[in-house]
Amino acid sequence: MEDAQGRLVSVSSIKPEHLIEDGVVRALMTLALGLSEEIAQFRAHATAEVSAHLDLLAEKYGAKRGGKKGNVTLKSFDGSLKVELAIGETITFGPELETAKALLDQYLDEVSAGADEGLRRIVMETFSVNKAGKIDQNRILALRRIEIDHPLWARAMDAIGDAIRPAMSREYFRFYRRQPGGRYEGVPLAITDV
Repeated sequence: MEDAQGRLVSVSSIKPEHLIEDGVVRALMTLALGLSEEIAQFRAHATAEVSAHLDLLAEKYGAKRGGKKGNVTLKSFDGSLKVELAIGETITFGPELETAKALLDQYLDEVSAGADEGLRRIVMETFSVNKAGKIDQNRILALRRIEIDHPLWARAMDAIGDAIRPAMSREYFRFYRRQPGGRYEGVPLAITDV
């Protein structure tokens, strides 16, 4: 058998428990790959079915369907079953973010002369990176919701807005069954990554 370094090793010199482990891993991987393919086919089928239904509705009302922007919830007639198609978009920030930080530094220098350093720490913490070396997007976007009537602040918020770059869009299917009492319980399918 070939080992991890690509060398051929006599089967008789391999410990029996390692041979059994190899067999377990190979059998499970065969099943996992088969399930992954089935899930990919199911995802494609679900996407086609929902899209066809939306096309039918658009045709009925004489509307044009746009891109994949909206989220959709479909329910069975009795309300016991529900299918959700959610579109999740991720963003990245361009180099304008550095300009926004510089403008915020200027703003803080101007308005916090002699004041508590707490405000500066709060704003600068927004631009700190996590363990993976990434900026927390939600913190940056939260700054844009703060209304401050100052030209440097306004320019910094414009720079943040210009820095936002759509990175990718991903469809998420969620399936639910209504339980006694009316609460919906999700049908566990991890099809997002397939």
